[in-house]
Amino acid sequence: MNNSVENKILAKMKQNRRGKIFFTDDFEQLGTYESCRKALEHLVKRDEVMRVSRGIYTIPQVNEFIGKVTPPIDEIIRAIMKKDNANIVPTGSFAKNLLGLSTQVPMKIVYLTEGRPRKLKIGNTTVILKTTSTRTTAIKGKLSALAIQALKSIGKDNVTNEEIEKIVNTLKNENPKHLEHDAKFAPVWIREILRTALTTDK
Repeated sequence: MNNSVENKILAKMKQNRRGKIFFTDDFEQLGTYESCRKALEHLVKRDEVMRVSRGIYTIPQVNEFIGKVTPPIDEIIRAIMKKDNANIVPTGSFAKNLLGLSTQVPMKIVYLTEGRPRKLKIGNTTVILKTTSTRTTAIKGKLSALAIQALKSIGKDNVTNEEIEKIVNTLKNENPKHLEHDAKFAPVWIREILRTALTTDK
């Protein structure tokens, strides 16, 4: 193993904030793919770098009470999709969690994407990227995308007034132009909830 590759990789990672996501091929200018892979493997064994998932690494942030902290799953997946130049939409229980409608992070998380499908293991959580139509991922607003998927998960007949109120209040922080655009891609009953946020004061 060429230690200089390890040192160069570590130096490059330390130039960025803790928690930033890196992929093996981010270091292609520092050595061959195989030498970089082995260097990262050694850095993980030396506890200098955290392996987030296969081919994904970070220098983690450190919490004074719990120690090293894995980056949030949504941040990891968004880094992957930025690399692939693809959009993503969190679905189901995870969309509810990100909106604050639930405190529970599901053990299986599904994202919709127009990019290639894949399956990742991040800690104890399984993340599935499921290919869908570009219509689904054409939504511009992050908050409106979460609201649409969360409401679909809850269902028209099960959503409570309290949940609707919380979603509407959250959507007031969305870009109004994005919200108006995204409402067109939602079922009629969800569209009405989204547009309520446009007509009520913050």
